[in-house]
Amino acid sequence: MNSAATTARPPARSFWAPTAWLNGAWAPGVLLRVDAQGRWAEVQPHTPAPAEGDIERLPGPVLPALVNAHSHAFQRAFVGLAERRDSAHDDFWSWRDRMYGVALRISPEQLRAVAEHLYGELLAGGYTHTCEFHYLHHAPDGSPYSRNSADDSAESWPMSRALAEAAAATGMGLTLLPVLYERAGFQQPALRRDQRRFATNVQSVLSQRDAIRAWGLPNLSAGVAVHSLRAARAESLHELAAALQGDSGPVHIHVAEQTAEVDDCLAATGLRPIAWLAQQGLLDARWQLVHATHATPEEIQAVAARGAGVVLCPSTEANLGDGLCDLPGWLAAGVPLSLGSDSQVTRQWPEELRWLEYGQRLVLRQRNVAAAPGRQPATAARLFERVLAGGAAAAGLSRWGLQVGARADLLLLDTTDEALQGLPPDRLLDATVFASAQRPFLRTLVAGRWVGDAATRQAAARRHAATLHELWRE
Repeated sequence: MNSAATTARPPARSFWAPTAWLNGAWAPGVLLRVDAQGRWAEVQPHTPAPAEGDIERLPGPVLPALVNAHSHAFQRAFVGLAERRDSAHDDFWSWRDRMYGVALRISPEQLRAVAEHLYGELLAGGYTHTCEFHYLHHAPDGSPYSRNSADDSAESWPMSRALAEAAAATGMGLTLLPVLYERAGFQQPALRRDQRRFATNVQSVLSQRDAIRAWGLPNLSAGVAVHSLRAARAESLHELAAALQGDSGPVHIHVAEQTAEVDDCLAATGLRPIAWLAQQGLLDARWQLVHATHATPEEIQAVAARGAGVVLCPSTEANLGDGLCDLPGWLAAGVPLSLGSDSQVTRQWPEELRWLEYGQRLVLRQRNVAAAPGRQPATAARLFERVLAGGAAAAGLSRWGLQVGARADLLLLDTTDEALQGLPPDRLLDATVFASAQRPFLRTLVAGRWVGDAATRQAAARRHAATLHELWRE
């Protein structure tokens, strides 16, 4: 992590689970001990159930939580409001125009209310860390919140601060990614008027990253992001890469999400977007390619050779009509994969994994596309393991999951949910993903603390509803 928590850590505590997901399989009788820093100090399977004492005996199986590797929190205020068609043509680009209406109106206070409610939903949906791809930097008129470019205080970046405080209030871990956003397109050197809140350059992105790291909020870190190749000049990408030498933080970029973007990149550079990034020598293990929907086999191999990861956002990609990625190709190449809630139309990872697999089944007319017969025949297990590891890389976390040294996060499965009742224990992950459990997780632990109590969530929901009334008041 790039910043240390300033709040008091919980005292060391221990849990015992009848079964837990360890190293890609269910293990019986698992003792989980948390140290004073909120990390796993011991993870020991085949441990007898404890007698009454200091060890908290959990009533059901536990899973590691996942990282939500791509989020635009403010778009939670827009969910359900773009599902009508007013013209003959409706796609990502027309959706984007409507989304800008939210982006141009939301204040720091409103963003905090929306994000706090969202992060509570995401915690209940099995995510305990979120990568926030953040490009809402300035006041609604486009002016900086601070006129002093050297000022790295919280007051200089109130939109970032709103997200960080929302995460801290809910217990969500957060990697904030201030976004480089310079132009409207390959042939449009300036931003559009409705993009005025997004304007940044390399120095302002780095300044914001450093400010976030200095805040010292719990479970908060920072990297950087590039909105897309269409939104950043080649010279700026190389300037950013040079400035990031020696920095271990993640670097995210939207890439090859729409075929129009691919066509525009070909026209401007002679190369497809991912091929251009590889040819320029920009990719390494810190880079995360968000969507990468329209990638060729050659581009997939180039990404694999450079160790970069890919963030898939199946429900958003479906909602926007982006297309389907080459999931078998990414899996076969060994590229790190992760999941993102993106536009927030879905806020739990089991549904994202189900969308990911079902999209492939529809287009290939096969079942269990992601399974690997002879190695990992369980589709859910293979996908879960890939996004478990890939999510940690996307957030810049060196350890993740139920392992010593990782942050002490876990999900307690609710086996009383009708979709999970009566199942063989070794099929619980399969059912969590494919049986459409309504509320698969009974409780969520972050850094050794249970989060998401009912009173906190209800208060956040009321603030969120009031904020939506303000934003959409006619």
